Amino acid sequence: MENRVFLPVIYVRGTFYQVGYDVGHTFKSMIEELVQESKFLNDELLPAYNTEAGQKIYNDTLALMKQKFPYYVNELQGISDGSQVPFFKLMLLHIDSMILDGSSSGSQLSGNGCSSIMCNHENVVLGHTEDAFPAAHNHLYVVHADITEKCGRRERFSSLCYAGHLPGFCMNVNEHGLVYTINIIEPVHVYNNKTPRHFLTRAMLSARNLVDAQAILRDRGTGSAHGFCVNMSFMNQEGLILFHSAEVGPAENNESQLSILTVSPGESHARCNKYLRLKIDEDANGLAVLSSDGRHRVMERIGSPTTIDEVVDLLSNDEDQDYPIFRRGTEKDIVLTIATGIFDFNRREWRLYADNAKNTKPIAIFPMNM
Repeated sequence: MENRVFLPVIYVRGTFYQVGYDVGHTFKSMIEELVQESKFLNDELLPAYNTEAGQKIYNDTLALMKQKFPYYVNELQGISDGSQVPFFKLMLLHIDSMILDGSSSGSQLSGNGCSSIMCNHENVVLGHTEDAFPAAHNHLYVVHADITEKCGRRERFSSLCYAGHLPGFCMNVNEHGLVYTINIIEPVHVYNNKTPRHFLTRAMLSARNLVDAQAILRDRGTGSAHGFCVNMSFMNQEGLILFHSAEVGPAENNESQLSILTVSPGESHARCNKYLRLKIDEDANGLAVLSSDGRHRVMERIGSPTTIDEVVDLLSNDEDQDYPIFRRGTEKDIVLTIATGIFDFNRREWRLYADNAKNTKPIAIFPMNM
């Protein structure tokens, strides 16, 4: 696809459904394109959906999400109605690989992306590359939302979103000062009848503090179906800024496995798409692990960044011929870096780059204060 440089933005206010509808209506063509071009959806999820077992997983998961997260189901229904893309196709993208098999992740197409760096020195920075398969290229937008329901529930946030997806899955900041990025992880075993990770990352946009965040991620009573990591900081908390890297694993005993590393002042931490602390089986020959190992080797060779310029340089590094940090599509790694985000806590700015951040100016700059 032509390397266009653009990042559409919407400012929207209303109920969860109204916000979803306006997002869907505004980005209708982009959502349609992503749904048409997604090999994961068309070659794997839809065939699985058209089986008896797949129908049961879909219906059970939708019923569970209507019970646990009715507002977010309404939001997704709004996106569907606004874009005129069938709801079941968008819901399948959120159910993800849990519909493929009751016990195995089963796919190399569900996701393999993203590197995050937490730098807690004189420069306080959260940096992130958004990595995805080629179908997602030029299918991103930013949502600035102010949501209020009649019952009084309110959420205000800014979020980089994949077309047709709920906010919360990429880079995000909310009204409570929570700033976070997501690294997906692909454990061997993914469970149905649990909460899809897309709904947990969406719920994170409501978190007011670390206690809320932990409760959302543990998801007691159900637990996560998938693996992922949340890299976060509450910039409005009293005292010095702290970062937290929360690894989430598929549920055991009806709650997510969870391990949280705190990155204190004077420390840095980098992570990709594999578990660094939780002892959970992953496919050692899968792209997520192979690429993560390659990126971590580059990070270890260069060393931990201590300044914002060093964070940008590291996330822009494409020297490795097989598994670069800034992913450009190699013979062994077809994934692309489609955006880079720099959350600058000193200036309270979120800078987004549509190309290599070392060589280009940001395409957009947003305030982190809301």
